[in-house]
Amino acid sequence: MTSRRLRGLDWLNFFVADVQTGFGPFIAVYLTARHWTQGDIGLALSIGTIAAAISQVPAGAIVDAVPSKRMTATFGILTVTLTALIFALWPLRLSVYVAEVMHGFASCMLVPSIAAISLALVGHKRLGERLGRNARFAGVGNGIAAAVMGAIGAYFSTRAVFWLTAALAIPAIIALRMIGRVRVPPALEAARIPPGWAGLRELFTDRALIVFFACAFLFHLSNAAMLPLAAAEVTKKAEGLANVIIAGCIVVPQICVALLSPWVGRTAHRVGRRRLMLLGWLSLPVRGLLMAAFPDPWVLVALQVFSGVSAAVFGVMLPLISADVTRGSNRFNLCMGTMGLAVFGGATVSTSMAGWLADSFNEHVAFLGLSAAGLLGVLLIWAAMPETKEDQAEEPITLIRLRPKPAMAFIPPRLAEIPTSISGRAKWPGSGTK
Repeated sequence: MTSRRLRGLDWLNFFVADVQTGFGPFIAVYLTARHWTQGDIGLALSIGTIAAAISQVPAGAIVDAVPSKRMTATFGILTVTLTALIFALWPLRLSVYVAEVMHGFASCMLVPSIAAISLALVGHKRLGERLGRNARFAGVGNGIAAAVMGAIGAYFSTRAVFWLTAALAIPAIIALRMIGRVRVPPALEAARIPPGWAGLRELFTDRALIVFFACAFLFHLSNAAMLPLAAAEVTKKAEGLANVIIAGCIVVPQICVALLSPWVGRTAHRVGRRRLMLLGWLSLPVRGLLMAAFPDPWVLVALQVFSGVSAAVFGVMLPLISADVTRGSNRFNLCMGTMGLAVFGGATVSTSMAGWLADSFNEHVAFLGLSAAGLLGVLLIWAAMPETKEDQAEEPITLIRLRPKPAMAFIPPRLAEIPTSISGRAKWPGSGTK
């Protein structure tokens, strides 16, 4: 491992965040300016999230199966670039729907690919700190890109945002090449739990995975539609300043993510995951209630601090808990895909639900509904989420290992007789194998 490879990972997170920024609330502004209704915008966003939900688990399995994680990341970046060009050149209903489907699938490949590269480079013991650094560079990139895209959208046109998005793929590819080849050797895979239905059953009956899946779903059910809903209202009230205000709504939480994410990674290693989850999920209902109470466009910018807190926590917890649950197996990216299924499932319901509430009642009712979903997530963490951090030291994943030891060689004889899940914890009652 060299410092050049780690710097390449830093810049990869930075530029991938830049590329993804164009597909955030700018789409709502872009389509609202073209006289799309809230229901139509919600449908377009939901089509993309449904396609992403269908792709999550297969994409994770593909990333696990492909030895070169750089190849899967390259595929994701190039597909996102093509999607941006479709938005810029053909902003028609059918082409927008196709672009949303393509973007959803590409995101499913990018997120686990970057997480897999990070895990392969630093190992499990340093993963929390590395994920915090990833989130910092992604947050800075997202914030800078949002500011630049907001200015371009205000002084030129919203269409130019998608041209810039496509251009930013070039430095992302260059950063990916700096990392070099990142492969998990077949010998290392053979030392882990072999593939098969038994391994899948052990993964999907793990208590922490089940509860975290529900928590991730509720997180995005609450979070996904908040800013697009606010963006549509800002467009109606602020008109020409809409792009600038929306850019501010993106920049503020990204500053918070950049500042907080390394602290989240270090604190998760020191005190565990559950306490930080409570902090991140609690920010959602607070943010939604304040958005309903203070609809002024510039107040919305300040309230995005709560979005930054929740994003910093979730961005680190998703891959970190996935690594905890799949420790000692070759299921990390499959687990990431499963968690992505919860993310996009919650986002799909969120945008449709918020659009329906806003059209049927008003925006205040929509914000209250989103806040209620966030509060349910807080209660679920408090009542049912187990701690996944393990105190004992773990051997980090290395890029090359010759003659791996048998899996049972690392387990004391007495402990080897105790049936456990692949994460090393006692299994969910009634789910153990005979």
